[in-house]
Amino acid sequence: MSVVAGDPTENRRFYAETLGLRFLLRTVNFEEPFVYHLYYGDERGTPGSVLTFFTYPREEPGRVGKPDITTATLRIPADSVEFWQDRLAERGVTVDRIERFGEPILAFEDPDGTSLELVGVAADETGPTDLDAGADHPWTDESPEGSVPGEHAVRGVHGVSIRSADPYVTASLLDTFGFEIVAERAETVRYRLPDGRESTVDLLTDDAEYGKEGRGSIHHVALSVESGEQLREWRELLDERGLDVSRVKDRHFFESLYVRDGGGVLFELATERPGLGVDEREPDPGRDLVLPPWLAEDRGMIEGQLPPFDD
Repeated sequence: MSVVAGDPTENRRFYAETLGLRFLLRTVNFEEPFVYHLYYGDERGTPGSVLTFFTYPREEPGRVGKPDITTATLRIPADSVEFWQDRLAERGVTVDRIERFGEPILAFEDPDGTSLELVGVAADETGPTDLDAGADHPWTDESPEGSVPGEHAVRGVHGVSIRSADPYVTASLLDTFGFEIVAERAETVRYRLPDGRESTVDLLTDDAEYGKEGRGSIHHVALSVESGEQLREWRELLDERGLDVSRVKDRHFFESLYVRDGGGVLFELATERPGLGVDEREPDPGRDLVLPPWLAEDRGMIEGQLPPFDD
């Protein structure tokens, strides 16, 4: 998923140091090359672990409403909830402890006001990251007080909460993508992919005022497909069904397309190419600015126009 953020240095400090995600890639928004696009995830950039951010230091704060991807939820081991509640509180983050569909959840906001949750899940549902118990996160800040022990590390993206301008239309698209209803409660319907990843979408059915995109807003959520051929098949299907779907776009490390349903929610379908080139940029894959070939000759101009970034 991709989020509209503010200051890039503050963003890196929160996600890499406080949450202990690895800073995987520093590139630019290919449509707006004077805007950073920052990637975080597990050590290897495993599909299902990656969060990305477009940074606009002067952007006004967004306003929560409809249509909106209201919250991003990350997995942690169920027995790590106390660790994270203490860690966030020690770092000045206001945390609410709640429960949803029987899962323990820590709800909080990042420095830009993005709504985040950490959900404690059973060991067999923790997702793609497989760290040895007791090992320190290899991608956290180097100071001892900043390290996240491996047994408590964030394991990946659990899902999102969505508020649509037309929940029935969004529900229809989720059905097309293969999601199934697995639980319901007042004003929330939970959808899940039946592929073993436990990826969830909580569709909120309560009414709300219309929101405004801005700093802190979750811009879109991404779903993976196995190949470029399948991506093009999806494009044809979505176009045939009259949805607002983009052309297939080259994102250098993967291909993707975007579809906005009639409820106003934006989804991305992207090919799975694990790693984001991390191996070639070790030991600090986010240190240098990575540009695609078609922007390489403009590197000097682009670097001169990007906002300050303290890496």
